[in-house]
Amino acid sequence: MKSKLIGVAVVLMLGLSVPLAAQKVTVDYDKHAPFPIFKTYGWKLGTPAKNPLMDERIIKAIDGQLAAKGFLKLDLEKNPDMLVVYHAAVEIETQVSTFDSGGGWYGWYGPYYGGGTSTTYVDKIPIGTLRVDIADIKNKRLIWQGKATDTLSDKPEKVEKTIQKSAEKMFKKFPPEMKK
Repeated sequence: MKSKLIGVAVVLMLGLSVPLAAQKVTVDYDKHAPFPIFKTYGWKLGTPAKNPLMDERIIKAIDGQLAAKGFLKLDLEKNPDMLVVYHAAVEIETQVSTFDSGGGWYGWYGPYYGGGTSTTYVDKIPIGTLRVDIADIKNKRLIWQGKATDTLSDKPEKVEKTIQKSAEKMFKKFPPEMKK
């Protein structure tokens, strides 16, 4: 009986933490923007990652996605068609999990409760958000926006994979298909 309670507690703790591990990516765009005429883009400073190495990785991931779609990166002085800006943020979420070891048993006179212990764990979970804005420079308006949110590891190589995966998901259907 006690081992069943422990098993149920472990399954519940794991089940509650699973939604935090899922990456969330959303994309929105101007349905009237003339995406087919855009061929070039340039960068403008947004809210960079605090770590300069992560800043470089984010820019490299976005550049890679845009290059794969056939877009050419230009300096702003050369008047690109689109302006790309990214914003990075990290929030700390607190997750509290309590594990109760039980301590009860069932005898001739019914259930007996007592003697059990509870342990509470507090985890600080870093949640990273990456937002990419793309604007039509000529018309000075936002035409596309992608946003990815995911938990961040303390290992740089895992964060780099998360950045790459986020960029791939964001730009999967970029530029959007124009409906006729």
